[in-house]
Amino acid sequence: MRSLLGNAAVAILASLLTWWLVREKTPAPSPLPLTQPVFPAKWEIHPPADFTVAAQMAMPAVVHIRTRTTGNMPAFHRFFLPDEEEGDLSFPGSGSGVIISPDGYILTCNHVIENASSIQVTLYDNRSFRASVVGTDPSTDLALLKINAEGLPVLEFGDSDQLRVGEWVLAVGNPFNLTSTVTAGIVSAKGRTLGLLKEKFRVESFIQTDAAVNPGNSGGALVDIHGKLVGINSAIASMTGTFAGYSFAIPANIAKKVAEDLRSYGKVQRAFLGVQVEPLSAESQKESGAPVSQGAYVRDVYGGSAAEEAGLKAGDVIVEIEGKPVRSAAELTELIARHRPGDRIKVVYYRGEKRYEATVRLKGRSSEENSPRAENSTFLPNLGARLRPLSEEEKDLLSVSYGLKVISVSPGPLEEAGVRPGFVITAIDRKPVKTVEEAQAILNQSEGGLLLEGLYRKGEKAYYAISLN
Repeated sequence: MRSLLGNAAVAILASLLTWWLVREKTPAPSPLPLTQPVFPAKWEIHPPADFTVAAQMAMPAVVHIRTRTTGNMPAFHRFFLPDEEEGDLSFPGSGSGVIISPDGYILTCNHVIENASSIQVTLYDNRSFRASVVGTDPSTDLALLKINAEGLPVLEFGDSDQLRVGEWVLAVGNPFNLTSTVTAGIVSAKGRTLGLLKEKFRVESFIQTDAAVNPGNSGGALVDIHGKLVGINSAIASMTGTFAGYSFAIPANIAKKVAEDLRSYGKVQRAFLGVQVEPLSAESQKESGAPVSQGAYVRDVYGGSAAEEAGLKAGDVIVEIEGKPVRSAAELTELIARHRPGDRIKVVYYRGEKRYEATVRLKGRSSEENSPRAENSTFLPNLGARLRPLSEEEKDLLSVSYGLKVISVSPGPLEEAGVRPGFVITAIDRKPVKTVEEAQAILNQSEGGLLLEGLYRKGEKAYYAISLN
């Protein structure tokens, strides 16, 4: 009996030992792996934009401008608020301006004060002053005013070149006479050309934004998130006259140079390269043979100009000015507009597949207009264009024995037909034209439609049907 119990106890102990050993060697089930958090791609992430500091810096330096114009309503009054009373020959206007010096110099748009008989400036603290015009520059739509005041808050100029598409900006002004209004948006595009300015040597390279701008904002400040002045608000794209999604500002780098010139000289010291340029299209890129898809295509080089003296020719593609890339004709115009006559600049361009660099000494407007070839040109109002006979060199280059070159195009029949400067007219209504007088005689005898024949470059013939009515 005792033996039986002992065997049973040994068996039980052996079973327990075996169960314990098996349990220790069997690994416990591992827990399910935790889901790793998913992080966004490593973009440059910024904290939410805070506009309060920029607004506080800008508002005290933006003024309200009220004008009164006696006589005919100004032709260029995008942001004017006309008096609705019939028969009133005194037109009130409203706009904005930016204080750029403590002693009372104010930058605004030319069309805000154009033809004004009186200009009243109201500051952020409600003080009011009568302003005088220091100078104007219709080619950029800018004007400089002066009030007798000291210790004024100013807005510091920023670098509009560093402004990036997608960057936040604020528009500060006085829309609809609502003083000190701030709106926000982003930079939608740069280097826009709108064709708003009608000056012969206009400079259009607008900053496009979607910040709400309305009548009364013109001349006000466009500032970046740091409160620096990066543009002067000038225009809106609208079918109704009020904000419809896009507004346009004059870049600060142009505005600063214009303000300095007006303050120092009373007029702008504008430099000219002396080229007729257009955006580099697929067609002109193929024509030039340049291995680039962006740049300013030189359609023509004016005789006696800085460009001609430096060796530039029609068909070249300008891609760089003073180390800054040139991606369009508007950018080229803006970069040249920052310089003064006599400045020497480095121009990089392509002629065919070869890249060249030239040092150009810029000239002033009088030098361009008084060059020998420019003196020989004549403006024909029937066509709305300035023409001159071809030089012997141009005849050889085009393989023709006569023709009239279109130097510039103003609003009129040629512009409506799409004729570009540089076009050489060889015949009007099948009649050859060798002199401007011959062309004028044909136009005087014609009524209705006409056919122009000619060419832009050797072998590139073109025909235009125009209407003189």
